[in-house]
Amino acid sequence: MVDPQSTLITGISELVTNDGTAGPPGGFTALTDAALVIDGDRVAWTGPASRAPAADAVLDVRGRAVLPGFADSHAHLIFAGERSAEFAARMAGRPYRAGGILTTVEATRGAPDRLLRANLRRLAAEMLGQGTTTFECKSGYGLTVADEARGLALAAEITSEVTYLGAHVVPPEYAGDIAAYVDLVRGPMLAACAPHARWIDVFCEDGAFGAAEAAAVLAAGSAAGLGTRVHANQLGPGPGVQVAAQAGAASADHCTFLTDADVDALASTPVVATLLPGAEFGTRQPFPDARRLLDAGVTVALATDCNPGSSFTASMPFCIALAVREMRMTTEEAVWAATAGGARALRRDDIGTLAPGVRADLILLDAPSHAYLAYRPGVPLIAAVWQAGRLAAGAVTS
Repeated sequence: MVDPQSTLITGISELVTNDGTAGPPGGFTALTDAALVIDGDRVAWTGPASRAPAADAVLDVRGRAVLPGFADSHAHLIFAGERSAEFAARMAGRPYRAGGILTTVEATRGAPDRLLRANLRRLAAEMLGQGTTTFECKSGYGLTVADEARGLALAAEITSEVTYLGAHVVPPEYAGDIAAYVDLVRGPMLAACAPHARWIDVFCEDGAFGAAEAAAVLAAGSAAGLGTRVHANQLGPGPGVQVAAQAGAASADHCTFLTDADVDALASTPVVATLLPGAEFGTRQPFPDARRLLDAGVTVALATDCNPGSSFTASMPFCIALAVREMRMTTEEAVWAATAGGARALRRDDIGTLAPGVRADLILLDAPSHAYLAYRPGVPLIAAVWQAGRLAAGAVTS
C-alpha cells in the first residue's frame, strides 16, 4: 500500500506546537480543537480544525492530544550485561558510586557485535514505542580504541546523534596513569571514533575526570569537528558546569549539585541544563532543583539517561512524571523540556516543535491533554507515533 502524499489529522483536543505563536517565544504553546497536515516527511500546516485545508487522506483522532515527538538527548544504549543486583543493593541502602560502570565495561568488551546491535535496536524500539522519535546515543562502555569505535559505528546505524564518550571512567589497565589514558582518549581513540560521531562527552566528576582533564578532552574533540557535551555535577559539587560553559558545550547533563555561580553560568550562556530524573530515581540521590534553574532563566531539557546501571528506563513519560512530582516543574515545562528542550540540547531546529516545515515527528496520546503524562503515571498513553511523516509505532483508526 502506498502512503498518501498528505494527511490531515483532525479532531485534536490539544495540539502542542511549541512554536511560540500563541504564547511566549521559546515556550510551551498549544492549540485546542486543532488540526495538522503532514505532507511527505514534514508538517505542512497547523491551526483550528474549522480552517483545515484539504489533504489526500483524513484521520479523525476524536478528541485526543497530539504532541511533538520526544527528543531524548542523553542515553547510553551500547552495552552488554545487566546490573539489577546493584540496583537492588542501592534500594537496600548501599550508596551509588561511579565505579559500577566498569562492570558493564567488562561485559561490553566481551560481547560480539550481533549482541550489542540487538540490544541497541531493542532499546531504540522501546524508546520509539514510548514516544521518542529522536535519541542521542553515547559510547563509553568499551574504553579501548577498537571497542569505542565499534560501538559508535553500531549506534550510527540507527541515529545521527552519536556521542563519543571515551572519557567515561578510567579503565582498569590505566588505573595508575590517568594522564596516559587522557592522551589515548584525545589522540588515537578520538581519531578512530570521530568519523562515527557528532558529539564528544566527558564525565567530569570525582572518581572520573577532573576539570583540566575534561577541558583537554573537549578541546581535542572540538578541534576534530565534534560538538561538546559534559556529564556535570551529578554526584556532588564540582567543576563540570563551569567546564561546560567555558567550552561552549551544547549541554551540561545531570546538574544535581549546583552553586549560585553554576546557575549564573548556565543562565548567561547557551548551555542547556539537561536533567535526568531517572538517575535520581535509580540511585536515591537528591533530584535536581529544576525550579531554581527555570526561575533563573536557564534552558532546561529532560532526558532518560537510559543505561544499565543508574537509570534503566527508556520512558520519557516516566521522566516527565518524575520531573513534575519531584523537580517542581509544571506539566507544560516538563513536556517542553522533553521535546523542544531536548532539541535545543542537540542544537536541532527541525524537531521538538510542530510548525510548518519541521520534521513530522509526532505523538498521539490516548488522552485529551499533555497533562495526562504526569496525571496518569505508569499508564501506557502513547497510542501512535509518527516519525518523519510515517506511522512508526502504534495504530490509529478514525
